[in-house]
Amino acid sequence: MNLVMRIYELGDGTPEVAVIGSIHGDEPCGAHAVERFVAGEPEVERPVKLIVANEEALDADVRYLDEDLNRAFPGDANADTHEGRLAADLVREVRGCTTLALHSTQSYAKPFALVGDVGAVSRSICPHLPIDELVETGDFAGGRLIDHAHTIEVECGLQGSADAEENAYWVIRSFLAATGVVSAPVEDEESPITLGTREDDVVTVYRMLERIPKEPAETYEVFVNNFELVEEGDRFAAAGDRTFTADRPFYPVLLSAYGYDDVFGYAADRIGTLD
Repeated sequence: MNLVMRIYELGDGTPEVAVIGSIHGDEPCGAHAVERFVAGEPEVERPVKLIVANEEALDADVRYLDEDLNRAFPGDANADTHEGRLAADLVREVRGCTTLALHSTQSYAKPFALVGDVGAVSRSICPHLPIDELVETGDFAGGRLIDHAHTIEVECGLQGSADAEENAYWVIRSFLAATGVVSAPVEDEESPITLGTREDDVVTVYRMLERIPKEPAETYEVFVNNFELVEEGDRFAAAGDRTFTADRPFYPVLLSAYGYDDVFGYAADRIGTLD
């Protein structure tokens, strides 16, 4: 069965580096950034594969058709769902590649990265990306592409925004510089974010601790900012008339009023830095 997935291969040889955009169809920033990068006809120093993943959901402007693709990995070629089959196809395409997956969010305007566990790949690449925060998802990575080796996700900004599209493009450029695909350091006067090797800044690392459940209500609110410490006793969210307060200190990650159906986001701990 032919699963629609747009794939570009640049350079000679078998790619060992890959970039994926629009795993979610309502997050077009990745697709636009991939198209912009390819349209620039860049000179590459090693082969690379760039993929627009869930084209059918992208065309329909929905997150997914049958199930969340980023909860369906590793997938099954004989699955009953479009995304189940697509996940298996996508895993095959990036097998053996150091991979960047581009996303956007309703919770945070600046780019930040997520990995299953902080390892050699994230330690070597993330300090070269235009991010200040790296989140280790641990047990919460099940079904996500980052549950597989050598994959970094970057949330590029607010979903549907022009800034997310611009950020996604420069995240691609800095990732490909860090992996030796394009010349490093990457610097361009038009770039809105710092690129190339970090010299003075560090990436702060957080580890997810638990989901923050969201009960059914007509309206939701959040009162705190992501990656800023919530102290014990602070109110941080509301569902209808019910207000939630912290029973211990935590750092919010992916916390938003309407980003997820059943959770506000995640509580995390700050565990260190990369520099």
